[in-house]
Amino acid sequence: MSGQKERFADDDLVGRAQSGDLDAFTELAGRIQEKVYHTILGMTRNQEDAGDLTQETFMIAYRSLKNFKRQSGFYTWVYRIAVNLTLNFLKKKGKEKGTESFEDKSAVFDKAGYEAASPEGDSLNRELKDRIDDAIGSLALPYRSAFNLVVNQGMSHGQAAKILGCSENTVSWRMHKARKMLQAKLGPYLMEARHAL
Repeated sequence: MSGQKERFADDDLVGRAQSGDLDAFTELAGRIQEKVYHTILGMTRNQEDAGDLTQETFMIAYRSLKNFKRQSGFYTWVYRIAVNLTLNFLKKKGKEKGTESFEDKSAVFDKAGYEAASPEGDSLNRELKDRIDDAIGSLALPYRSAFNLVVNQGMSHGQAAKILGCSENTVSWRMHKARKMLQAKLGPYLMEARHAL
């Protein structure tokens, strides 16, 4: 029931924002800004680019608000803007640069289930984080986008499909392929790490 109340509250804020109430738009944006940033960061792997693209996402959303037909939730609509903007940015950029590491790897890393019990274990954990980051970063954009939304953002395949503008089956297929590719890249290393711990 609280989800329904939240949706009504969002609808009220969207209505006010569409009537020119900047405070209402600011409140809507504030609710999802951090999630949008982390979604973009997962795709770009560059904090500066993610910050710029997040800002641009909300500028586009504000300018386009009058065209928002409310066929989906505000959250889904903004995510779609963010993902499309980021995909276009990465395509234009050609080969991605800025592969600097970032600390927001915990969602994937926590699933690996390793704990540092010694300096050697701590070193292996850091190396594993880097390996996971590199493996995810090496996925082609369609797979990386789906993986980031489902695994790092905790979305269902249906929610990710709405944002990516494809079918739920397509997201499921991309997730299956992404997991297979990550398993192939990380499998041998994970076996070594288990034996070393």
